[in-house]
Amino acid sequence: MSEADASLTAERRTEHVLLLRLNRPEKRNALATDLLGRIADALDAAAADPAVRAVIVTGNEKVFAAGADIGELASRDTAGAMNDPRPAIWARIRGFSKPLIAAVEGWSLGAGNELVMCCDLVVSGASAKFGQPETNLGIIPGAGGTATLPRLVGRGRAMKMVLLGEALTAAEALHAGLVTDVVGDGNAVAAALELAEKIAARAPLAMQQGKALVRAGFESHQTAHLAMERQAFAGLFGTADKVEGVTAFLEKRPAVWQGR
Repeated sequence: MSEADASLTAERRTEHVLLLRLNRPEKRNALATDLLGRIADALDAAAADPAVRAVIVTGNEKVFAAGADIGELASRDTAGAMNDPRPAIWARIRGFSKPLIAAVEGWSLGAGNELVMCCDLVVSGASAKFGQPETNLGIIPGAGGTATLPRLVGRGRAMKMVLLGEALTAAEALHAGLVTDVVGDGNAVAAALELAEKIAARAPLAMQQGKALVRAGFESHQTAHLAMERQAFAGLFGTADKVEGVTAFLEKRPAVWQGR
């Protein structure tokens, strides 16, 4: 395996749970364009695999991801930034249809924190830190740090994080709504696996529609959102999983989901 290939590892931890691990320790898992593309490719493959019901993305014990690759940024001018392939890659990551969980230890900064915000659930080690320090470089976040962050943590916190480059502690991120669970240091992946297994045991189509409709609340007006919600709700009534779920409930037994 080449060094580039090794920058992202993929491991099927259980039948239905895939673990993606950022693996550029010498660069603090900086999200260079090729690594970001590998994440998108892995998620595209997971989306197409009916056996995968949840995906976890993580880094190492010291850092989740410490931003974009500064070497790439240094050589890019306005024209280069406007023609950057990264927005299309980010769109693929945000468009991943199945539950995506971040397991964060250590630092999550810049593009790393924007990757966290692409996830549906975020499990954090107690000492983790979350920040958008791009203004320290004379630029601003470009993949959700000004668009998504205030929707999650509120205007005031987002302003401090972006304008001052101040990071949130895990406890602050939990209180703000950026993080969903805080566990002891070193336990983020294990806790994320527990969550993923719970999700994998539930109806796959309902998990995907539930994710899509909750996320739509950040991206559409309520009237349009309610219409989308009702359409998705009604659509699930024509699935085998709905029949199985209701039948299993009435028969007082665990449901056996088929994802169809």
